[in-house]
Amino acid sequence: MRRFIACFALAAGALAFASAAWAGETLDRVTTKKAMVVATNSGWPPQSFLDESNQLVGFDIEVSKEIAKRLGVEVSFETPDWATMTGGHWQGRYDLGVGSVTPTKARARVIDFAGIYYYSPYVYVVHKDSKAKSVDDLNGKVIGVETATTSEDFIRRQLEIDAPGLPPVEYKLQPGEIRTFADSMLPFDDLRLGDGVRLDAVIAPEQTAQNAIKNGYPLRILEGDYAFREPLVVIADKGDAEWTTKIGGIIDQMKKDGTLATLTTKWYGKNYSAD
Repeated sequence: MRRFIACFALAAGALAFASAAWAGETLDRVTTKKAMVVATNSGWPPQSFLDESNQLVGFDIEVSKEIAKRLGVEVSFETPDWATMTGGHWQGRYDLGVGSVTPTKARARVIDFAGIYYYSPYVYVVHKDSKAKSVDDLNGKVIGVETATTSEDFIRRQLEIDAPGLPPVEYKLQPGEIRTFADSMLPFDDLRLGDGVRLDAVIAPEQTAQNAIKNGYPLRILEGDYAFREPLVVIADKGDAEWTTKIGGIIDQMKKDGTLATLTTKWYGKNYSAD
């Protein structure tokens, strides 16, 4: 009987621990500490980057701060590599990810999507001296993309966006060579060296490309041909539906009251928040 009681107590303890781990753990931690840790990027302007004072600024940073304000907590930032942020299994290191993440079927297996907070078209970018006028002119060429992103999934014809109501992805480009880069700006650094010197084109978010051009990169966007359009989501680690629902409600509020429209217009010059 003593052995039975001991085993029962162990089982009950394990069940209680599992329930705590899977029901409200992140929400409880953030509420108790009155603080939230957000995973984001440090080198992806205008989404998130270090300014002249070495402070993180950008669209995703302001979105994070607004979410924290509505939760009534302080916010701090961590900048893990992209694969770590989107790979889940955070083990409490981060409470939320605000890094302009695309909801894909592969990512849905390891992270939760709290809600879509804006949309982004991906574009083909070439050097200003390039003779390319359409996507057809890039067939067989050297294409640069940031690794572990939807740009890479797209150029490898493996993109599966996990969001309702989106049209199927069309693959019009057959690259001759794909070159991957660890940071969103590194492909542009190679492309700016000259047409065909290292790259013939880059596939990237329209906002990132426009920001590079604004900052003096001798590049241009191929007009009339988006690679694809994607929703961007705030992410959370698997297992806390209460937390994910709470953040999703805040995102809905920010969309309805115009906050996201204001922030996208401020950082991108256009309202990208409309569904």
